[in-house]
Formats: sequence, C-alpha cells, structure tokens
Amino acid sequence: MCGRITREGIFHLPKSNYSYGYDSETLHLRIRTKKGEVKKAYLRIGDPYIWEVGGADGGNLGAGGTGWKAETLPMKKEVETEYFDYWIGEYKPEKKRSRYAFILEGKEEKILFTEKKIYELGKNDDIYILSKVSDFFCFPYLNNIDVPKSPEWAKDMIWYQIFPDRFNNGDPSINPEGVEPWGTEPTGKNFMGGDLRGIIEKLDYLEDLGITGLYLCPIFKATSNHRYETIDYFQIDPALGDKETFKELVDELHKRNMKILLDGVFNHMGYFSPQWQDVIKNGEKSKFKDWFHINKFPAVDRPLEKLDGRNLNYETFGRTPKMPKLNTENPDVVEYLLKVGEYWSGEMNIDGWRLDVSNEIDHVFWRKFKERILAVNPNSYIVGEIWHDSLPWLMGDQFNGVMNYPLGDGIKDFFCYDCANGEEFKYMINKVNVSYPKQVNEVMFNLLDSHDTPRILTLAKGSKEKVKLALLFMFTQAGSPCIYYGTEIGMEGNQGNGQEFHRRCMAWDKEKQDKDMLDFTKKLINMRKVNPQLKALENKWVIAGKNTPVLIYKKEDITVIINNSKEEIVIPFMDELKNRKAFDVFNEENIDLKESIKLKGYEFKVLL
Repeated sequence: MCGRITREGIFHLPKSNYSYGYDSETLHLRIRTKKGEVKKAYLRIGDPYIWEVGGADGGNLGAGGTGWKAETLPMKKEVETEYFDYWIGEYKPEKKRSRYAFILEGKEEKILFTEKKIYELGKNDDIYILSKVSDFFCFPYLNNIDVPKSPEWAKDMIWYQIFPDRFNNGDPSINPEGVEPWGTEPTGKNFMGGDLRGIIEKLDYLEDLGITGLYLCPIFKATSNHRYETIDYFQIDPALGDKETFKELVDELHKRNMKILLDGVFNHMGYFSPQWQDVIKNGEKSKFKDWFHINKFPAVDRPLEKLDGRNLNYETFGRTPKMPKLNTENPDVVEYLLKVGEYWSGEMNIDGWRLDVSNEIDHVFWRKFKERILAVNPNSYIVGEIWHDSLPWLMGDQFNGVMNYPLGDGIKDFFCYDCANGEEFKYMINKVNVSYPKQVNEVMFNLLDSHDTPRILTLAKGSKEKVKLALLFMFTQAGSPCIYYGTEIGMEGNQGNGQEFHRRCMAWDKEKQDKDMLDFTKKLINMRKVNPQLKALENKWVIAGKNTPVLIYKKEDITVIINNSKEEIVIPFMDELKNRKAFDVFNEENIDLKESIKLKGYEFKVLL
C-alpha cells in the first residue's frame, strides 16, 4: 500500500551497536528503517516495574494493563546510507532497568516495533498495546562494568607508526650481521639498522611535528626485519637495543607527555622460538606440542627452505611456514601470553597494545587479556588489528578500538582512487559511524596507510594535493589519526607481489624531504589540537552529491569545504555564511564571504 512502512527494512538488535550503555547512567538506542519512509521516530521506554495501574510483581513476567508508567521520547535521525535511515535516542533509566519499543511514523501510518511483533497504531487499543511490556525489547540492567570505556587520553592522540628497522640508526655498534647502507631498496630479508636509540634521537623531531603517541611494529627478539615471528617475547631484539634503552625511550616519551603502543603478536610464534624448535626435535613427546595446532606428526617433515605453505602439517598465520599458529585455548599458552602482557604493561610501563591478527584469536582469550592488562595498568589502551566490521570485539569486554581500515578505505576511494562520488562517500562514512557505540568511535585508531599497505602517496598516483585532502578529512573525524612514518615528508612506496617499497628507510636528508608536505602536516596537527570541534562524532553533510566534486560538511561550528578536482570551482555560498567574514582556521586568515567562494583545484577551506 502507498505510504506503508516496509517491515523488512526495520532492524534493531539488543546489546549491540543498536543498544548499549554510553556511560553508567545513559542508554543509547538505535533503529534502522528503509530510507525515506519514516518521517518521525520515537522511543517508548520505561521501567518495567513501575505501573500506575496493573503490572506484575515481576515486572517482566506477563505484566499487563494500561497503566505502565513509560515515556515517549523523540529520536534523532542520525545518518542515512544508500538504503537505510538510522535513528538514535538517549534515555537515563532511573533504576537502570528498561523495556522499550519504537514508534515509527510514515506518510500514512504509525506502527509500534517491538521484539515480538509489529503493531499498527491509531486504533482503540493503542493504550493497551503501548503498555504490553512483555512484547517489548529489554535492557535488563545498565551495569557499569559492561559499558565500553577507554582512557580519556585516547580521544586526543596523534599517533605515529614506526617500522623500527627503517626509522633511524642511532647505534651502529648493534647493527645486525649483513646490515645494508641506509636507504638501500628494501626487501623482505635485508636489514638497515634502525633501532631504539635512533627513535630516541628523533623525539625532538616528532614532538615538533605534533605527535603525541608512538606505535612501534614488533621489537621483540626475532629473525626477520619485520619481527612478526617472535622468538622471545621477554627480550628486546639485540639489533634494536636492550631493556635499559627501551626504558629510556619510555621515560623520555612520558616526560614529553607522549604515549607508546607495542605490537603484540599473539596469534603465532616464530619458527625459531624454543617452543617450536622443541616440537620439531621431540615431536609427539614435546611438552609444547599442544601449544600449537598440529595436524599430524612429524610437524615438520622437511627443511625449512623446502616447506610449502600450501601443504603444511601445522597451522600458521596465512600460509607462512615460519609463523606456526598458537593454540590460545591451551591454559599454558594463555598464561604465558598474559604474563607477557603484564610484564610490558606493568614493569616496562607501556601505555597500550596494538594486537596483530587479533580477529583470528578467540574472544575468551582477549577478555582475559584485557582484565589482566588493566589490573597492572588501568589506563591502558588496547587496539586490535581487524580490517573488517569489528563490533564483536568492541562491546567493552575486549578492545577499546581497532585499526579503522573501513574509514581509511572510504577516504581513499573518494580522494585517491576517484572511484566514489560524494554521495557514495558520505554513505560509506556514515555506515562506519553507526557500526559501533559512539564512545568507541571517539577512540578509534584511524589510518590511511601502514606497514601492511602501499603508501598513501603511491595510492594517489603521486598527487600530493589528493593526499592532503585525504589527510584533512581523516584529521577532521572522531577517533585518533595515525601517520605512517615518512608520510609527512612525501615518501612513496608500493607493496605486494614481492615489493617492499612501502618500508623504505626514513629520509632524513632534508634535500629528499618534501618541506611543503611537512609544513602542511604540522599545520594540520596543530589545527586539530586547537579546535576540538573537529573531533566531534557528527558530520553534518551540507553538500555531498553525485555530480559535484565539492564536499561541504560541518563539525559543530566549523565548516569544511573541499574541492576534490583539479578544476577551479565557484561555490554559491550557504545563506548562513553569506555577507560576513569567516576565519580560515587552517591558514589563519579572514575570508570575506559574499555571494560565492572560489576554490582552486584540490583546494580546501576550514571556516569558523
């Protein structure tokens, strides 16, 4: 029927990103409807035990009557995507308990969406239906311990990712055997000699850039330049330094009010770890045989160089023979890894963990990990490496955030690849922003490139202007942006098919640095620090269309205007900004806004 609300398009799921505690007093409740059909949405919500007439002592146990003391609260249309509208409401249950349903108004009908049934409203029995709490969704109790929480500092971070072997060589005396000259083209096997002392030497540079936290790729003892196949989790790789140097690094960072994340590789262990070597030597008699996923013995039936990742006797990360997968359901493995986490978080005083391949490890382990880490350092930040929708890990019991690859992919599609128009881009960003509880979005780890991807300038086909726009958008979103070392000086490098150019040595020769990009990055970081509005969760889209390269969105009282094309664009300006002066917070200058604003190719304005 014309004007009917499509029932199949309605969705709500309790205890998820659609229903969660935002803090110890506040519930957030979302509902999804088919795009354009619902004109108004309301929460019908209240305490199931509080009745003026009727009810039941058990509240939820078949309570009936017409006197339920509930409220009907308007919901806000949060975002739209290609096919759906998302609505959100907030409620503070006095006694922590709630039963709720959703009233949806379309063009010609009003319905009540409950857990058990959809009712058409506007009939004589509305009062009875609106009090039938046994049909309603239930948030049984708002337990504070279940609310996703993160350290306050995590909302304000500017991260900088370092691949240690390639950042700076500060102590040539510990160079690994066969080290190659700095700047040699990288391969999967060669070493350049970057180390912890080299990072300490560049802290002034990082502080001047505006960085407030370092994320280091693995630093534990290993055999490769990337060190993702750990030999000993309790030792610094000798080619990087020792524990005294590491403590010095942590102390120097903390003196500057900077944080440090270590890379925890707990999905797999290195081929040359004592545990795996014991399995190779002793087979089924090895005391470590249950530490790994072994399909048949001997686990290794030929020399390492002849192992075929497509047909191994043991499970690995991917198909990499040198990375046998750990069995994190084994109590001995669990205790060993938890002690690793406790040691570095407690005794070595790190601020948090980035957890490698975290989606392939069981949830039970991660719940234990978080509990043990917070016991020794309650202010820790835990971020998982997950490349897809990550809600099961982000409901408060496991991680604070994840590496936000979906956000980065959307940004690159629009600004670097030109494979999405403004409307599609808006929908991608909106979908990411309703995928998680709001407080999780506030501390997500946002990035455009990393040691696992081609560099952003390479993806943009060498267009520095496109990279600037991509960075600008990332720096005007909720969550904490991360810069992969060298992005700020215009480093390029492809990855894949045997290429490792994305892991080139940091170019410290100023003649090889893009000073304009460095200055831009400094200004961008400073702009974000000075204008906290840019961290707001909501993007109010003003222009994001199919047929225009112009993108305009508001972050509270700041308006961001972007020309995502090489052509000059003249924008007839919004009424709210006409005929007055605006302050460009990036270039720190006043702009006289008359009837229009002119933007050169790939130019932007950030107006207050």
